[in-house]
Order: sequence, then structure tokens, then C-alpha cells
Amino acid sequence: MSDTVDRTRAATLATVEGVRAAGQDLVLLDVRWALGDPDGRLHYLDGHIPGALFVDLETELAGPPSAADGRHPLPALADLQAAARRWGIDASSRVVVYDATGGAAAARAWWLLKWGGLTDVRILDGGWVAWQASGAAVATGESAAPEPGGVELSGGGMPVIDIDAAADWPDRGALLDARAGERYRGETEPIDPRAGHIPGAVSAPTTANLTTDGHFLPTEELQRRFADLAGDRPVAVYCGSGVTAAHQVAALAVAGIDAALYPGSWSQWSNEPERPAATGPN
Repeated sequence: MSDTVDRTRAATLATVEGVRAAGQDLVLLDVRWALGDPDGRLHYLDGHIPGALFVDLETELAGPPSAADGRHPLPALADLQAAARRWGIDASSRVVVYDATGGAAAARAWWLLKWGGLTDVRILDGGWVAWQASGAAVATGESAAPEPGGVELSGGGMPVIDIDAAADWPDRGALLDARAGERYRGETEPIDPRAGHIPGAVSAPTTANLTTDGHFLPTEELQRRFADLAGDRPVAVYCGSGVTAAHQVAALAVAGIDAALYPGSWSQWSNEPERPAATGPN
């Protein structure tokens, strides 16, 4: 593995061994959330990495849902900054985020804090499952509240596109759809008003970024995957509501590729009847 590949992976992902070695020098955020499972906090209380704070994706990592903006619009920058300060984050903080779903939810916190302007934010590779498998210590109940941090978030730290740019993106680059293949193809749509995908988008399910045990694929495999999907074109990503698309952006970052996020994603697009919906495998 080249030094460049080493750097891109290490800049995006933390290892269990690294977190254990860092001890209390990290801000640890537990972002357990999944569609259909509203009990993330209960899972956290039952067991978490010592010192980790629970982060509620619905209320702390998203603004109010609406048909106009989607199910998980970006939070106001002031609200994100207030939350980051509650978590004890300063400008120099080293932050590690994790979940129990291969980073699919934790990547939202990773992306938002990077978008806000923090530089040292990483996703725990393998997450809670890898932590437990390592035999490391586990805490229960609430962690003690930290001293409030003083971080000032500026925004603009990660590239973002809006709905009009998403419509035009396939003409100039690769627009990756990070949802499950059956949703992309329009065979089912359990959440949003219409089935299908943005015309010209390429199916690239987030789950294919992971090994069977929930770790990110080896870097060279991710590079090959995205070379096949996007070539050397500019890349943008969307999903159902902008959450798992952040995981795709993280996987692209591991591969050394910068990618823009379309936060409104299909939940915004499908609520505008004049926007076309394509179906099928292409």
C-alpha cells in the first residue's frame, strides 16, 4: 500500500487499536441510528465505548424535515455549533464517531463536522461491533457531561450541491445513488413519495463499501470500485435523505476522491412532481 493510500485511509478512518491507545484524548460520539430502529439511545445506555456521548441523528444532525427540503436536511450551522460545544468540542479536538451499522449513520456526523470546518474527525472502522469483538472495556448508562467546548464552525468545509445541480450533474460527472439497488431501480419505495432514481444517476449501494463484518473495504478495492463507477469524472452522491450518502462520500475519501453531497437527496427530489423519475437498472 502506498504512502498516499495510507494517508487517505488514516485521515478518514480510526482503528479500535488507535482509539484504545488514545485514551481520553478523543471526543467520542456514539451515533447509533437506523431506519426502523428508534432505540439508538437505549442501545447506547446498554453499552458503549467508555466516555462516548450519545448523539441523536434526528434532532442533532438534521434540521426539521419537510417536503421542500427532505427528510434529513442539513441543520442550521448555529445549531450544529451549539451541539458540538455541548459535546465538548474545541477547534483542536480529535473526534471519532461510531455506530453499529458499519458507519452508515456515524458518517453523517463525520461529514457534518467536516462541513462545519473541523479537520480531525474520523469514523471508527468496524464501529461498535469491532469494539466489542476486541474485548475492550464497555461502559453503560450515560457518560459524564464534558466541559462545554468553544469550537466555532464556519461551514463550507465539504462540497454540497442543490437539487438543480443534481439534475445537471450527469451531464458533467458521475452522480452516484447510494441506496439499495431495488430502490434505485424503482422496484420498491418504502419511504418516499415516488419510486425510481434521478435520471442519469449510477447505482452504487453504500453496503458495497463494506466487508461482511462491517469494516470499510481495503483501500485498493474501493479505488477499483469507484474507478468502475465514475472513472475520472467529478463525483456527487445522493441517497434517500442524505444520511447514507455521507458514508459513500467517506468511502470515496478513503479512496482519495473528493465528492460532493446532495443533502436533499431522493426525499426532496421525489416531492417535486415536475422532476422526472427514472426506473430500471440503467
